[in-house]
Amino acid sequence: MPPALSVPVWVWVLTLAVLTALVLLDLIVVDRKPHQVSVREAAAWVAFYIGCAVVFGVGVWIFGGSEHAAGFATGYITEYSLSVDNLFIFMLIMANFAVPAVHQHRVLLIGIVLALVMRGVFIGVGAQAVQRFSWIFWLFGGILIYTAWKFAFKQSGDDEYDPNGGVVRLVRRVFPVTDEYVGSRLTVKRDGRRWLTPMFIVIVAIGGADLVFAVDSIPAIFGITQDAYLVFAANAFALMGLRQLYFLLGSLVEKLVYLSYGLAVILGFIGVKLVLHALHENELPFINGGEHVTWVPEISNWLSLGVIVTVLTVTTAASLLKTRRDNQPAVHS
Repeated sequence: MPPALSVPVWVWVLTLAVLTALVLLDLIVVDRKPHQVSVREAAAWVAFYIGCAVVFGVGVWIFGGSEHAAGFATGYITEYSLSVDNLFIFMLIMANFAVPAVHQHRVLLIGIVLALVMRGVFIGVGAQAVQRFSWIFWLFGGILIYTAWKFAFKQSGDDEYDPNGGVVRLVRRVFPVTDEYVGSRLTVKRDGRRWLTPMFIVIVAIGGADLVFAVDSIPAIFGITQDAYLVFAANAFALMGLRQLYFLLGSLVEKLVYLSYGLAVILGFIGVKLVLHALHENELPFINGGEHVTWVPEISNWLSLGVIVTVLTVTTAASLLKTRRDNQPAVHS
């Protein structure tokens, strides 16, 4: 893996300022008047956020070199593809709490901002860990290979996150919650007492789901690049476009019947890449006497990018072909 970029503080500040500006733009333009997001509007926003990621990637290429640009692109595509599977859970949460269509965008926006903050903490901790302890690569590789196995053998209808799980039940137990939504408000005062609304519970559920998903996505991207700046940027751009992708894909997500298998291959591939890198960086005394294993191959970011794009292309094409074939009317002789 290439050495980390030398990113000055002002670049971090500028990046965070741009991301904040994008969130404010979304709030001002889209959320100023709550409405049901149309497919056309969602497609325009998805194209806009992908364009922002492309511009950022070009900037990384110019100022950081092609290998770092490939690392960002690979990480971004991986995070975005993992996010598509997460949309199943978001849809489940929205349906479970009967969130009005006009407020779904705000729920996703607030939930994703929370996810950005939580993942920022995870990334900071992870970046320090991979620099200090080489055995972290073994741990991350094991997590990804196990997650790949779960994806490969996940049964239809299995859910990785229960919207009525422990955190939501705890919130309901500690605080009074109204039975009905009060516009987009999170709390309301009644009879001199502060009540939470179902909107608050939904945001807790979305934020909790994103926190669970980080267990898979953060090790995955550290398997591609160890640069904390690129890891954060890839996560941020993927999450920023996720809420618009939710409205664009809608029920189409259900047609990606082979998505779990594709993600299993991707996570397994990155897991193996991490194990190979762990061997190169090996300091464990019971493996090769604590010496680096130099004869095992290192997988480049360009090869990773090619593998991931190919797997996603084949998975999507196969899924759509199967769905189309299954939906064709039976021909009776």
